[in-house]
Order: sequence, then structure tokens, then C-alpha cells
Amino acid sequence: MKFIVLFMALLAALAFVWMRSAQAAVMPQVGQMAPDFSLSDQNGKLQTLADYRGKWLVLYFYPKDETPACTTQACSFRDDIFKLRKLGAEVVGVSIDDATKHAEFAKKHSLPFPLLADKDGVVAARYDSVTNLLLFKLAKRNTFIIDPHGKIAKVYPGANAGRNSEQVLADLPGLQAAFR
Repeated sequence: MKFIVLFMALLAALAFVWMRSAQAAVMPQVGQMAPDFSLSDQNGKLQTLADYRGKWLVLYFYPKDETPACTTQACSFRDDIFKLRKLGAEVVGVSIDDATKHAEFAKKHSLPFPLLADKDGVVAARYDSVTNLLLFKLAKRNTFIIDPHGKIAKVYPGANAGRNSEQVLADLPGLQAAFR
């Protein structure tokens, strides 16, 4: 009987936390200014949204370094980095993992772009890209294309890890044409 009561209390607490986090966050929409960020990357360098002013930015949030889907997504952006840069876009990944884990992940997979450590999930929350699971947080797999003026140009909620990079490559020329 005690077990059932404890189990029900735990379920109620999880439901409360989930509902609260779902109500608090609002995903930035196309045309809105992108929420600012200031986070350290895998090399300890501070990266801010302002650093990318004048460029197209692909800002992608992912749950965890070294998981199969996250590795697929990161390596797809790595493989397409020259095409993306030719289009004037930079790529930045963000997760709740710390800079040390990011450094190991980036080195192992030769990732040529910054991975930002959002250990407290503050930036992910601004982008409605965090899931609170009572004792820990994970970033949601959402991707944002930010235009050179700092506005959201495209949102990929629940991005497909295997197709995200190719979707961005397909959409970017049209977004750039409309921007001019």
C-alpha cells in the first residue's frame, strides 16, 4: 500500500513539473528576434548571438553528446559544413552537456563548429528547447535558422536528426532570396 501511495505521489509530481514547463515556454516564431545567448563552447570560448550578426546562423539544440541520433545529426552538419558556409551560414550546436563532454564529442567526430554548454538549460528554455525531468534536464531536438539581423527565419521543431542538415540546405536559398 505504501508503495502505491509513493508511486502515485511521484506520478503527480512528474505531471505537475511537466505541465508547468510546458506552459512556461513559448517557442520563438518566424519574424521574432532570436533570444540572446552567451555560452562557452567546447574550447572555453564565449559565444554570443551578436558574434553571428551579419551571417546566417543554424542554431540546433540536441539532447546529449554521443547518443546515436545526436551523433548522426552532428556528423550530418559536419559533412555539409562547406555547403552551408558557401551559403553564408554558420552552425552552432547547443545541449545541456558540459564543455568537457562537448570537447570529447567534437574531437572524436571532427566537428568543425562550436558546441555550446548550456548546463543549466537557461538558453534552451528561451528557445522552448528544454525538457525538465525532475532530477535532470535535456535539450529538445529543435533547430532554428536565424537571419543576419538576428530574427528567426525558420523553425524545425522536433527536427529529424538524420535529415536536419539536408532540410536546412534545401530551405536556406529560399530564405535568403526572401530576405533580400
